[in-house]
Amino acid sequence: MSHKFTNDLVHETSPYLLQHAHNPVHWKPWSNEALAKAKKEDKLVLVSVGYSSCHWCHVMEEETFADEEVAKLMNENFVNIKVDREERPDVDHVYMTALQLIKGNGGWPLNVITLPNGKPIYGGTYHTKEQWMKVLAEVSKLYKEDPKKANEYADMVAQGIEDVNIIEPVSDLDGLQKEVLSESVQQWKANWDLKWGGNKGQQKFMVPVNLDFLMDYAAITKDEETKDFVKTTLDNIAMGGVYDHIAGGFYRYSTDARWKIPHFEKMLYDNAQLLSVYSKAYTIFKDPLYKKVVEQTIAFLDREMKNAEGAYYSAIDADSDGEEGKFYIWKEKELKDILKADFDTFSKYFNISRSNIWENDSYVLFRKTRDEEFAKENGLTLEKLEALKQNWKDKLLTHRNKRTPPLIDDKIITSWNALLINGFVEAYNAFDDPEYLQKAEKIFNFIKTHSLQKDQLVHSYKKGGKRSEGYIEDYALLANASLNLYRASLSAEYLKFSEELIQAATTKFSDANSGMFSFNSSDELIAKIIKTDDGVMPSPNSIMAENLLLLGHIDYNKEATQKARTMLSTMLPMVKDNAYSYAKWNSLMLNTVYPYYEIAVVGADAKKLVAQLNKEHLPNVLIVGAEKNSESPLFKGRFVEDGTYIYVCQDHTCKLPVVTVEEALEQLNDF
Repeated sequence: MSHKFTNDLVHETSPYLLQHAHNPVHWKPWSNEALAKAKKEDKLVLVSVGYSSCHWCHVMEEETFADEEVAKLMNENFVNIKVDREERPDVDHVYMTALQLIKGNGGWPLNVITLPNGKPIYGGTYHTKEQWMKVLAEVSKLYKEDPKKANEYADMVAQGIEDVNIIEPVSDLDGLQKEVLSESVQQWKANWDLKWGGNKGQQKFMVPVNLDFLMDYAAITKDEETKDFVKTTLDNIAMGGVYDHIAGGFYRYSTDARWKIPHFEKMLYDNAQLLSVYSKAYTIFKDPLYKKVVEQTIAFLDREMKNAEGAYYSAIDADSDGEEGKFYIWKEKELKDILKADFDTFSKYFNISRSNIWENDSYVLFRKTRDEEFAKENGLTLEKLEALKQNWKDKLLTHRNKRTPPLIDDKIITSWNALLINGFVEAYNAFDDPEYLQKAEKIFNFIKTHSLQKDQLVHSYKKGGKRSEGYIEDYALLANASLNLYRASLSAEYLKFSEELIQAATTKFSDANSGMFSFNSSDELIAKIIKTDDGVMPSPNSIMAENLLLLGHIDYNKEATQKARTMLSTMLPMVKDNAYSYAKWNSLMLNTVYPYYEIAVVGADAKKLVAQLNKEHLPNVLIVGAEKNSESPLFKGRFVEDGTYIYVCQDHTCKLPVVTVEEALEQLNDF
């Protein structure tokens, strides 16, 4: 196919960058060469950041960047750089911080204009063509007519970015107290939506790391209000339109307070973590709905996001045929034609009524009632309802697959795949299905084969693509996934790999000034990033602290434990005031201020007994096993040929060995 315009992005492999390869704008990928060109020509730099499944990124590309009049203005006055935020999260973090300092909030597309040295003088998100041309003209005029003022402003913004990333380490660990944790959660409770779940607000994100912490907190502190809140949240997410009831899997977030209408992109990191959360929730609530959600989400991931070698793609677009959600929504006539006599029951089950129309006479499927209640109200057995549902799904999925599918971003992102390893391990623990563990191991093997050279990880892999150096999130999350694989499979190779990766991360990313880990190992950007807040993904620093805490218990490594406690102590002011954004740190508080136990299972039947223990919800308990003689501190001198024994320990003190899971749980309760 011939194109009127082609720019330097044509040589990239990122689907997002390739979407802009035939714009009349002279786009360049982020590189030292592009920045050097700006300095040499004394030109402003325009950095535009987005990602392939971002709806407004598509709109701005079509309306503005594809326009020749706009392109002329951009090409004459700027060096234009396009960035895929999933490939370069470090660039995104720096300039998103700038945008938040300039405007007070942020989003994507993220468009910043910088001096030739990379320091920003303007930041914004989506612009219409007219707004964008006005911005370009005004900023260009300022730089040409008053460069002194532009430089002063840019220095101020750059200093602001640096200040945001300054973290003062502490040496006093006395603040690690139960009261601090309790106070943190009590403040958070004021923002809970007790009817619909999640935090109060007109938009709702799932934030799996928060739900994970609250499940453990409720169990350890016996806080029934928190337990009920988690259950309400999980139920409403699973029954709402934010879950894909036809194909399985979760959309990005809800655009309303009731989880009914989603933003339709599907991200790997959301689905990976929600897989973990619903699996763990099943061990507490034993709710069949949660098991079904796990099974359907795994089926969706395997069918739509898996590559041939066992790793998983990063995202599925919200748009198809230029419309958001078009692939996923239904018109009433369409449903009647497909389902025929079943339509009436289906419409009751999924609330197809005029009051629930979304846009353009279309419906998003969501549920209001549990299956038991619906079956009773409609004179059905649960078995009959299950058969009906399967029939509906088969028919609708067949029909839906005839539509134009949304674009799949086929990058393999190391950190996100590590989160999915954890999701599969958690599902294996909850349901004891060996296939789930095999899936986790397959991802791990893919990363080792394609994304690791010696101790160098890459962040994003695509066949034929450029190999970008990994970030702390890749090292931290893969080390964490490897530790979880070790605990589930008992293979000491995973433990060894994790220890080596943590050592490599410490060498590459340690930041002496803060006692934390910096986001990237180079200093090519205008400020250092120390990412500590837990958002839609846990922060790499909280994961590193968890890794060190786990190694401290597994290896009896006091230095690792002390480092984790010091990092946690440094974060206490933020954790206390904003639990919603620091939930992984609060999980570490839970591990630190309440008793923490180790259960070591040693002997030929260790794997079977470890699997039984893992089906229980046991927060603040490290479960490890060895099927043969081991010199590891938790197993040393404990292996005997003629039996398998369980040792329940706390702080280097162990109860007498027992042979059944029931006895071990009794000892745990009586410690």
